[in-house]
Amino acid sequence: MADLHRILYVEDDRDIQLVARLALEAVGGFEVRLSSSGEEGLAEAIADPPDLLLLDVMMPTMDGPSTLLAMREVESLVDVPAVFITAKVQPDEVEYYISLGALGVIPKPFDPMTLADQIRAIWQTRQTD
Repeated sequence: MADLHRILYVEDDRDIQLVARLALEAVGGFEVRLSSSGEEGLAEAIADPPDLLLLDVMMPTMDGPSTLLAMREVESLVDVPAVFITAKVQPDEVEYYISLGALGVIPKPFDPMTLADQIRAIWQTRQTD
């Protein structure tokens, strides 16, 4: 399987975007692209598919689950792994995200110093399946 280099993070909160990008690029060594809405993220992913989708759950208009479902309708994005990052982490909520095909869920607020390691750990579970 391919290595993880390029992440598309779909998040409507600009401050969270900036913290996550800094953490993932400076600490994790990833290339991170940001989108501020589900619609923008979908267009960005179609134009240049990433290695991994990192999706906020709660966004206006098109939330994270809707964004993932829309991406799964696009042939070039069907197999792109996705991880949700959200404050909504009750067991039934996490179960729902996994049922949509997410590899995992990272709770908010996240620790910028361990975010890259969390993503790598989730990515590794995909490598061993």
